[in-house]
Amino acid sequence: MSSYVLSNANRFYTALESSYGMVGGIVAANRIPALKLMVTHQRETADRKDKTGSRTFPGLPNGGRRRTDFELRTYLTSWDKAQAGPGYGPLFQAALGAAPGRFGGGTVGSSASDGRLSFTAAHGLSAGHAVASGGEIRFVSAIVDATTVQMNAPFTVLPTAGTILGAAVTYGLATELPSVSVFDYWSPATAVQRVLCGAAIDQLEMVINGDYHEFYFSGQAQDVLDTSSFAPGGGPLQSFPAEPALDAFDYSIVPGNMGQAWLGTSPAQFFTITNASVLVKNALDTRAREFGSSLPRAVSAGQRTVTAAFHLYGLDDEATTGLYQAARQQSPITVMFQLGELEGQVMAVHLKSVIPEVPEFDDSENRLQWKFRASRAQGTVDDEVAVAFG
Repeated sequence: MSSYVLSNANRFYTALESSYGMVGGIVAANRIPALKLMVTHQRETADRKDKTGSRTFPGLPNGGRRRTDFELRTYLTSWDKAQAGPGYGPLFQAALGAAPGRFGGGTVGSSASDGRLSFTAAHGLSAGHAVASGGEIRFVSAIVDATTVQMNAPFTVLPTAGTILGAAVTYGLATELPSVSVFDYWSPATAVQRVLCGAAIDQLEMVINGDYHEFYFSGQAQDVLDTSSFAPGGGPLQSFPAEPALDAFDYSIVPGNMGQAWLGTSPAQFFTITNASVLVKNALDTRAREFGSSLPRAVSAGQRTVTAAFHLYGLDDEATTGLYQAARQQSPITVMFQLGELEGQVMAVHLKSVIPEVPEFDDSENRLQWKFRASRAQGTVDDEVAVAFG
């Protein structure tokens, strides 16, 4: 007898595609702890104006253009640092563009309170890459020499000489965006299984200081394949991809109140943030109007928009009033949010130059809040934002 399919009886996987719409191969390590996957697959419709002699709708022809929109939500969770990156790494790469840069770690020679960090050997880092130490992440703002870098902010606990820094993976920007495949498997195995192919990320939002830290990915896919209607050649595949053998899937969700905020012209740590978000918009356009195909052939990204919005309690200290002054003078500040505080459960997002909007004063509560609306980041070439896991 058939039974209802439970809404939590599914498993999600992601894989980077070698070319647009070509379903990537997956292994158990590609599994991600997603919250929800919403997929809207529809045909474009056009009015029929032929005169049929009645008011009855005669139907639409097969083969019309199709559009697939999606939104996927997930939490910040722990990850195995022995892997190349977190399970949802392909989604961040699809949203930002560049291949991940991995820092394997190094031995500290010295560190200073101004953010300067020296290694005992060549570090191999580049500006924008991240390093991790004791549950903290910092980004390289400048290369001093082959063994020394300047960080965007100092570590709150300075690593001493001989300290071994852990691995960190950094996702940066690129002009071209890759696509990913998103796999949606259900139990029982006889239920409808789905694969999104050619999934391109139009928007990435990182939500900070909720119950949990959350990531929202949304965009358009070339097509959605399923076991009930699959035909060879879709994907292009000859058979619907089987789910990998289930492996141990153990992860921890990071509480939304854990992390750090560094803001300002000379970044200072803020403890008064009540909520924040960082939004990346890629202004994607699909090649969906061309003759000879009912599916998009490729995606093209437009001008990128990166914004940060944050609310904080108003204080009369120098760091807080400095934000207001920067907003009035339209002076750029740096913005960094670190999510989590434990090794293997830390993520950080860094915007090196943001013009803050003048904050709104909210005096509806006992304490005054300043609400900085979406403030846009700027840069030179593909360097407005970087995301790292450590």
